[in-house]
Amino acid sequence: MSPALDERDRIRAAMDRILAGAPERSDGALTIKSLAAEADVPRNALTQRHLDLKNAFYAKVKERGQPTDVEVRLRKQIVKLKELRAADKDELAQLREDREGLVRVVNQLTLENRQLRQQLTVPSSVVRLLPTQPQPPTG
Repeated sequence: MSPALDERDRIRAAMDRILAGAPERSDGALTIKSLAAEADVPRNALTQRHLDLKNAFYAKVKERGQPTDVEVRLRKQIVKLKELRAADKDELAQLREDREGLVRVVNQLTLENRQLRQQLTVPSSVVRLLPTQPQPPTG
């Protein structure tokens, strides 16, 4: 499919509208996706056919001194991921502590189980007297 004859003009006009903060067809984000939507061209028109216009758009965005919408979104995501990583680190430390305690308990129970099994194999001639409850007076 060949590009429309006025494609470059539509892209330039869309660049001007987005940079002026007056988008008509897009969300106005400073991205190639929004530029393509604003110019009503496929995204690959900017990424493959009109690289010079894409580069010019990014250069103008950079001149403004503001971070792009993508950069802002990525920075927020980085902060969130760092918070999640810190929480995971704390949880992992707690799980390691819990594991050590559980290993100790399992070892203790294994030892007690072994002792009880050993006692069952040795016949015992000892009769144990169990304490009795005092009987209430009958009257």
